[in-house]
Amino acid sequence: MSRLTPSRPKGLVHARANPSAVQRVERNALPATPLETVFSQMRVSTRRPGRMLGASFGSATEALWANRLRSLLTALGIIIGIAAVIGALTLTQGVTALFNNTVANLGANTVYVLPGAARSSGGASQGSSSVQTLTVRDAQSINGLPHVTAQTPVITVSEQTVFGKQNWNTQVEGANISIQTIQGWNLAEGAWFSDLDDSSGRAVAVLGDTVMHNLFDNTGTDPIGQTIRMGGQLFKISGVIAAKGSGQDDVVFVPFNTARISLNNITTVSQILVSTDSTSNVNVVQTEISTAVRKNHHLAAGATDDFQTVSFSQYLQRFQAASNILTLLLVGIASISLTVGGIGIMNIMLVSVTERTREIGIRMSIGARRSDIRNQFLIEALLLCLVGGVIGLALGLAVGGVMVYIFGMPFVVTPTTVLLPVLVSVAITVVFGLYPAVRAARLDPIEALRTEE
Repeated sequence: MSRLTPSRPKGLVHARANPSAVQRVERNALPATPLETVFSQMRVSTRRPGRMLGASFGSATEALWANRLRSLLTALGIIIGIAAVIGALTLTQGVTALFNNTVANLGANTVYVLPGAARSSGGASQGSSSVQTLTVRDAQSINGLPHVTAQTPVITVSEQTVFGKQNWNTQVEGANISIQTIQGWNLAEGAWFSDLDDSSGRAVAVLGDTVMHNLFDNTGTDPIGQTIRMGGQLFKISGVIAAKGSGQDDVVFVPFNTARISLNNITTVSQILVSTDSTSNVNVVQTEISTAVRKNHHLAAGATDDFQTVSFSQYLQRFQAASNILTLLLVGIASISLTVGGIGIMNIMLVSVTERTREIGIRMSIGARRSDIRNQFLIEALLLCLVGGVIGLALGLAVGGVMVYIFGMPFVVTPTTVLLPVLVSVAITVVFGLYPAVRAARLDPIEALRTEE
C-alpha cells in the first residue's frame, strides 16, 4: 500500500525555489505597512556602506516629511540665524566695496603732502593746512625721488563760475597735466589741457560733471569751446570730465601756472599730489618725501615738521580693520540665533528618539547596527540644518540686497557668503545633533521593544 503524500501547490514549490517571488507577491497583494517598510530597509544580504547610507537617508527623509510642520518650525531658528549672518555680511561687504572704490578713485597709491598746522599762543593746533608752507620747489625736489611716478603741485581756490545767466560756485584746482593720471580722471568729451597750456599760462579749463550740468543743462549748449568767467577772467573750456561720484565731480581744473597768476597770485601751493609705482611703496615714499621737504625747509634735527604726508592706503587699512571688527560683532550677535536654533534641533531630535524608541528596537533586533541608527538621526539633523541654511541664505541675500540698494552700496556676494550656510549647518549638526543620535544608538534593543507606541 502506497503512502499518501499531501500534494503541494505548484506556486508554493516555485516560491520556495525563488524566495524573491514571495516578496513580489506579498508587495503586490497588500499595501506595505510602516513596519514592513522598516523590514524592507533593514533586510539586506550584503552591508554595503553606500546602500546603508541610502537607506538611512530615505528613512530620515520619510521621518521629516511625516512631521513636516514640526520640522519647518524646528528649522526656523536656523533660517533666522543664517539670514541674519548673511544679511550682516552682505551689508559690511557692500560698505567695504564702496570705500575701496572711493579710495581707488582718489588713488590708493597716492601720497598727499599738505601744509602744516599753525598753533595758538597756548600751543593748541589750529588744524592742518592752517599755515601755507609748501612751495613749487618742494614739488620739484619730490619729482626725482625713487618709486615716484608723477607729482603735481595743486592750487585750490573757491570761485564763482559764470556762463551766460547761469552761475555756480565750485572748487577750482590748478595743477599740471599729471593730475589726470594721478587721480584717474576720464574725459567724457573734449581734451585735457597740455604742457604748453601750462607753461604759457593759457586760460583753458576742464569742467567736472556737476559744474557742466549746472552751467549748460538749461541752455542745451555743448560746453566744448565755450567761454566761462572765473575770478574776473575768461576761460575757454577744452574738456568735460566723466562723472566719478562720491562728491568728486564739483570741480574745475585749470593749468597750474594759470591758476597761480590769474586766480591765486602767491608763491605757495595748497598741496602736492605724488603717485607711487605701487601701493606697497607708499610708506617708503612718504619717508623720502619727509626727508626732502625737511631739507628744503631747513628744519633742524628733532624739529617738528611744518607739513604732513597722508596716504589713503593708511585710511584703507584702518577702515578694513574696523570693518573686520564690525563684521565679527554683527556675526557674533547673529550667532545667538543660530545657537537657539541648534538647541531647538537638539530638543526636537530628543523628542523624536523618545517617540520612535520601539521602531529603533525593531531595527536593531533585525540586524541594524548602532552606527546605522546613529547615522539615520544624524542625517535627519543635517537635513533640517541644510534646508534651514538654504532658506536662510536666500532670505539673507534678499534682505542684504534691499539694504545695500537703499544705501546706494554695491551688492557683493563672495564664495564665503555661499559656503558659510553649509559650514554652519554641518557644525550645528555635529554640535547639537550628535548627542540625540548617539543616545538613540545606545538604546537597549530589548528595553526598546518593551516600550509601548
